Amino acid sequence: MNAPFRLDPGVLDVAIIGAGFSGLCMAIKLKQAGRTNFRVFEKASDIGGTWFLNRYPGCACDVPSHLYSFSFDQNPSWSRAYSPAEEIWRYQKASAEKHGILPFIRCNAEVARAQYDEAAQLWRLTLKNGESFAARALVAGAGILHVPFTPQIAGAESFAGKTLHTAEWDDSYDLRAKRVAVIGTGASAIQLVPAIAGKVAHLDLYQRTPGWVIPRLDHAFEEQAKARFQRWPWLQRLFRGVIYWRAEMLAFGFTRSRKMMAGFQKVAQAELEKAVPDPALRAKLTPDFPIGCKRVLISNDFYPAVQRDNVDLVTDAIARITPAGIVTADGTERACDAIIYATGFRVTDWLSHVDIRGRGGRKLIDDWKDGAAAYYGVAVNGYPNMFLLLGPNTGLGHNSVVFMIESQVRFAMGCLGWLWSGAGAVEVKKAVEEAFNAALHEKMKRTVWMSGCKSWYLNPNGTNSTLWPDFTVSYWWQTRRARKRDFELTPARAPAVQVS
Repeated sequence: MNAPFRLDPGVLDVAIIGAGFSGLCMAIKLKQAGRTNFRVFEKASDIGGTWFLNRYPGCACDVPSHLYSFSFDQNPSWSRAYSPAEEIWRYQKASAEKHGILPFIRCNAEVARAQYDEAAQLWRLTLKNGESFAARALVAGAGILHVPFTPQIAGAESFAGKTLHTAEWDDSYDLRAKRVAVIGTGASAIQLVPAIAGKVAHLDLYQRTPGWVIPRLDHAFEEQAKARFQRWPWLQRLFRGVIYWRAEMLAFGFTRSRKMMAGFQKVAQAELEKAVPDPALRAKLTPDFPIGCKRVLISNDFYPAVQRDNVDLVTDAIARITPAGIVTADGTERACDAIIYATGFRVTDWLSHVDIRGRGGRKLIDDWKDGAAAYYGVAVNGYPNMFLLLGPNTGLGHNSVVFMIESQVRFAMGCLGWLWSGAGAVEVKKAVEEAFNAALHEKMKRTVWMSGCKSWYLNPNGTNSTLWPDFTVSYWWQTRRARKRDFELTPARAPAVQVS
C-alpha cells in the first residue's frame, strides 16, 4: 500500500476490521454517504482478503465473475466466466482506487482486541503492535475464509521436506519434479491438483471423504463481448441478472426440495461415470451422502487429473507423518518431498482471532462457544454499535456472497444513521435476536445441509451457523431497512476523547 495513513484527531466514527470484499464495500458506502472519519484495519500486507491470501496454483472462484463483484461497480472486462484469484484481487484493488478509499486503509495492522467502553459509548481497539484507537462503531468484516485449518497429525513436525497450506502459499518453492502429497479433496484441492499434476514427478492425493463434482461451465470472453458490455452497461446488468436468477433457483433444492436435489445428483453421478471408466477408482470417488449436504465442487479437470499415471488417490486414513513421508493406517509409507494441506479454514471459529468484548466485559468467543449467532448475521445483543459482515448464517451454497455483503452493509448503514442522528448506542434486543435465530434453525432443519453428513458447515454440536437457509432475495427483502423496534437506542452521553 502506497497510500498514506493519517488518523484524524479524536474518535473515529467507524473502525472496520478487514479489507476484503466486506470491508471495502463498507468503506465505499461510508465515503459515498459523506462519512470520511473511518479507518479500515487489515492484518495482511495488502487489501483483498481471501483473494490476496489464496495464491495457490489453479485458485479461482466458483461463482461467475459477473455476479461475484459489486453491483455498483461492474467490470465489463472479466477474462473468463470464472476468473482466477489474481484477477479478482486486481478488481478489488481497482475498485478501491476508483472510489478513493485507499487512504483510509491501513495494512499490516492486525486488530488483537476490541472492547466496548459502556461509560464512553466507544469501542476501544488495540492492534497487535500495541497501538490503540477508539471508535463510535465497530464493523467486523474479516469474514471466515482467512484462518487456515491444519489437521493435527502425529509426527507432522518431524517432516524433513517442505510443508505448505493452500492459504499460505510459498511461490518460491518449485514443485517441478517433486514427489508431492496433497491432503484433502475439497474446493481448494480440486483446483490445485489439476494445476500441478502435470508438473510434479508424482502426486499422492489423500482423500478422507469424496465430494460431488459437477462441471464448471467456464469459457473465455472474447474481446467483442467485453466491448459490448463496456458500450452498453445495461447489457451487462441483464447478463448479471440472468446469472443471479439461475443461481437463485438452486436454493429451492438446497432448502426445500429433496426431490430436486435427487435429480441434480443423478446428473453428477452420470458425469462421474462418463469421466471415470475404472469402476474401482469410480467407487472411491463416489460420495455416500446426498449432493449438497457438503459443499458441491465445480471442476472440469479434476477427474482427468486423478487418472494420470503419476497420480494416486489414497483413501486409507493417515496414521502419522515421518521425516520422509506419510504412513497410512495399513502401515504403508509413501515418501514425498512436499506436503500440501488443502484443508480449508476454521469456518466455525467466528472472529476467534480477535478478542472481542462487549458490555460488562463479556467475550464474544464465550457467547459463541456453542455456535455463533446474530440477528441477520449483522447484530449481536450485548455488543452495542458492533456490526458484522458475512456473520453467522449468511454464507451461501448457491449464490454470490457479495450480494449478501451489499445487503448487510445497507442494513448496517441504517443502524449507523441512528448514531449519527443522536443515539449513543444501538443494540439489537435479546428477545428479537433469539426469536430470529429460533425461526432460522427451525427452517434449517429441512435443508439438505442437515441431512445427516458431517461437513465444515456444522458446529461440533451439529447446528449450522454458517449458511443462510433460504433464497438470497428473501434476505435482501428482509434486510432492506433496519427497524428501530428491533433495537434498543440509548441517548448519547458527553463526547469522549480518544485516549492515546
